[in-house]
Amino acid sequence: MADTGSTPSSIGVLTSGGDASGMNPAVRAVIRTALHHGIDAYAIHEGYQGLVDGGDLIRRMELADTDGILHKGGTEIGTARSKEFRTREGRRAAARNMLERGIDALVVIGGDGSLTGANMFRAEWPELLAELVDAGEISAADAESHSFLRLVGLVGSIDNDMSGTDMTIGADTALHRIVEAMDALRSTASSHQRSFVVEVMGRHCGYLALMASLATAANWVLIPEQPPADDWADQMCRDVRTGRQIGRRQSVVVVAEGAQDRAGNPITAEQVKKLLEDELGEDTRITTLGHVQRGGAPSAFDRFLATRLGFTAVERLLTDAPGAPAQLVGLRGNRVVTSPLMECVEQTHAVAERIKAQDYDGAMLLRGGSFRQSHRILQTVQQAAARPTQTGRRRFRLAIVHSGGLAPGMNAAVRAAVRLGLDRGYSVLAVKNGFRGLRRGQIQEMDWMDVSGWVSDGGAELGTDRHIPTTGAGIEQVAEQIAAHRIDGLLMAGGWTGYQSAYELHRHRQQYPALDIPIVCLPMTITNDVPGTELSIGSDTALNSIVSDVDKIRQAAVATRRVAVVEVMGRHAGYLALLSGIASGAERIYMPEDGITIDDLTADIHSMAEGFRSGKRFGLIIRSEGADAVYNTWFITSLFEKEGGELFDARQAVLGHVQEGGDPSPFDRIHATSLTARCIEFLSEQLESGGRASAMIGFQSGRVQFTDLTSYPALIDAEAKRPVEQRWMESKDLAKIMRR
Repeated sequence: MADTGSTPSSIGVLTSGGDASGMNPAVRAVIRTALHHGIDAYAIHEGYQGLVDGGDLIRRMELADTDGILHKGGTEIGTARSKEFRTREGRRAAARNMLERGIDALVVIGGDGSLTGANMFRAEWPELLAELVDAGEISAADAESHSFLRLVGLVGSIDNDMSGTDMTIGADTALHRIVEAMDALRSTASSHQRSFVVEVMGRHCGYLALMASLATAANWVLIPEQPPADDWADQMCRDVRTGRQIGRRQSVVVVAEGAQDRAGNPITAEQVKKLLEDELGEDTRITTLGHVQRGGAPSAFDRFLATRLGFTAVERLLTDAPGAPAQLVGLRGNRVVTSPLMECVEQTHAVAERIKAQDYDGAMLLRGGSFRQSHRILQTVQQAAARPTQTGRRRFRLAIVHSGGLAPGMNAAVRAAVRLGLDRGYSVLAVKNGFRGLRRGQIQEMDWMDVSGWVSDGGAELGTDRHIPTTGAGIEQVAEQIAAHRIDGLLMAGGWTGYQSAYELHRHRQQYPALDIPIVCLPMTITNDVPGTELSIGSDTALNSIVSDVDKIRQAAVATRRVAVVEVMGRHAGYLALLSGIASGAERIYMPEDGITIDDLTADIHSMAEGFRSGKRFGLIIRSEGADAVYNTWFITSLFEKEGGELFDARQAVLGHVQEGGDPSPFDRIHATSLTARCIEFLSEQLESGGRASAMIGFQSGRVQFTDLTSYPALIDAEAKRPVEQRWMESKDLAKIMRR
């Protein structure tokens, strides 16, 4: 009788197809989660070829085998395209090799072709086992006890071209590589007043080209899903010429490798270069980024994403009923979800088929709302000037202000607000130096070119401040300035003090009629500690800064058998500590939400010592700055140094305000722009309809939502100075499993 047990005997994991940064964290997560549940885990080297060849290419893994791979690019277990696996004989050999090790569950990390092959293997499994029994290569008892193959797929692809997930493993890192290169090109292009044509990967998907353009202020983009109009060559040349006339010193055209015109003819980088040279006399260069887009250490996002997906893949294998259809684990909004694997593959293929059939509207529809919105926003912000508006229409006046600590992405938000507001025919006012500046009337009307180049710049050109206008005089002065400058709507892009300030204005609207205007709060804080959202703009840049610094600390420490105690920012919230700890492989994470006890420290010292006795060479502790007033970073470091004896030494690293600095990550640039667009839409809807509602925008339950600002007091823990609900705290259990 076939085994219908609820858990697999052993789990195998392989990477297949093109490599993608983040595959190593996914492999690590699969292995560590399986071992946590007491299930043997096998790494299958060289993809499907390893399954076919067997032998030492299928290796049983221990925890120590996953040390030191989290921060590495590519895939440590290798990948290869296997002709043998495409044959029945090859798949039969693969089944035999798996059965010899008791493997009856598989996590495949790859693209749609790799996942399709895995599903075929799963469907054939009973027949393959029957053939092996008939040939005498396995026993009937073994076939009975492993009568079905459990399968979960994770998408490892830099193109981000798979349905069923908003982000694929490796796409964010590839975007980092592209944006870094384009930022570097901008300075040389501007110096020489030169044009650059940048070709990026994407045969059937324009994600990288589109998002890189949005993140770097490219002037034109060509993608396969939405070919330009028939007169695109003339239009592109007109736009580049107009840009020169208004003072742009550089022009950048981004071309996806699969770009084509509406008749299906390829549009190449060389073709674009020739047009700019022949029609405009532009000094033009081509930069083809090629496989550099695949390389390098994975970004913080890809490390965390891959870890979450790898963990969920194993959990799904443990709960799937016998014979259940293969599942794909992906990301929707900010939530991990599972979907039927082959439905996702079929919808992915449908996009390519729509493009081939020249049904471009259908292709864009299948790409999803976020892709379409990004394309619409890009078309507006890359214009040389705002579009003409109807005469006789009221010209509403919107203002944007920062408040709270600096958050990378603030300049990107201002740029988007100015250009999207102007394009609607509104006046856009910039308030300098936060609400203190608003009280003093430090307000400037902005023009289209005033924000040129701001999308990629760190810092905050408008300045920011933590002042909260709570006193009667402060509120009255703000009301006077709003009335004097005829401000009809306010966008507050900032953190904790910004939300407090916006709420103060909102609740005083009956007392001061000038404050009876729509207000919207945009979450911009590296500490991710404001209500109404699971994710704040700026936190991704801070996480990448932390992870990059920890990678350097790791390199230096492994040579000396050292424990590093790294202090990160966070004030009263442990978001940066928890996520950077998971993304960098910390053994212990100390956060304000949990506090620290002497029992915790004692247990952690003993655990660390045991690890070093077993051969560990580096230990990592992440401590949030507000974790405990007594057990500070110096104290913890001294304690570990004293108790480490001859096993290890200990050093502290207080990362400080470097976490707020640097140019914003692609993620923060893109989301600052897209969320600002939604805020401008909200304010426009209120003003055009005569409404006066105020709200907070944010990511909640996997999608962007608005929350009434009136509910602000109920959503915060005023004493602890953080939101009542912090959904990211759900990852605490994940951190514990990954640090085993």
